[in-house]
Amino acid sequence: MARHGNVRFRLARAAIFILLEFAALSMLKSSSSLEDIWINRASRRVQALLWSSGESLRGYFTLGKVNRELAEANAALMEELETYRLADTSRTPALTGGSGKFVFTPATIVKMSRNSSHNYIILDKGYEDGIRPHSGIVTTCGAIGIVESTGRHHSYGLTLMNSNISISSRIGKSGVTGPLVWDGTGSRYAYIKDIPTHIVCQKGDTVFTSGFSSIFPPDIPLGTVIDSEIYDGATRRAKVDLFQEFSSLRFVSVVYNTDREEIESLENSELNTEL
Repeated sequence: MARHGNVRFRLARAAIFILLEFAALSMLKSSSSLEDIWINRASRRVQALLWSSGESLRGYFTLGKVNRELAEANAALMEELETYRLADTSRTPALTGGSGKFVFTPATIVKMSRNSSHNYIILDKGYEDGIRPHSGIVTTCGAIGIVESTGRHHSYGLTLMNSNISISSRIGKSGVTGPLVWDGTGSRYAYIKDIPTHIVCQKGDTVFTSGFSSIFPPDIPLGTVIDSEIYDGATRRAKVDLFQEFSSLRFVSVVYNTDREEIESLENSELNTEL
């Protein structure tokens, strides 16, 4: 009887062990499902992060192309606007100033100095790209320089932050014109010089290119007047807060007056006649 009791006890223990194994396997299966869910969620987060990083990286490498396309579109738009301006006969000569057909070519800045009194700029377009010396360098925020010389695929120019150049400008409300020159400090301010002392320059007046030179078309916004003062006791000068921030420059347009040679020829002819 004792022997039979031991057998039953062992069978009972075996049965309990088997039941516990089934229970453990069932619990493990349930636990694995939860683990699968968390793993899948984590995997999706990692995938989303990788995809997002990939898109950001792809966007970074295509940014240059996008900006170049925008620069080209901007140059085409500026040229189209200039065409409409020339065709607008309702405007007064004092506002249009000068004459000629201006061609705009987009370009990228290769190098630009900012830390001297004679700052320069190098562009990635040259004479084989249609760039000519004495062309203006502009952006949608203003006129920033003048091309001095060209190579096959590069151009060298002087920026407004150079004491050797000036830009013929006009103050909006008064209509007075004068040369816009760099103030020699930083890249934010410039001065319009040679203003008659009786002219009142209102703070906030917008400053434009005058169009009285054969380099820049008229009415390109340059900045706003923030102050004016009597200078050297004989003339007034107006301090201008420039629209263009030179530290962020990358893409520009080179503007060339196709009538420039004819205008200069007439000017030289008149000068020779006077002599």
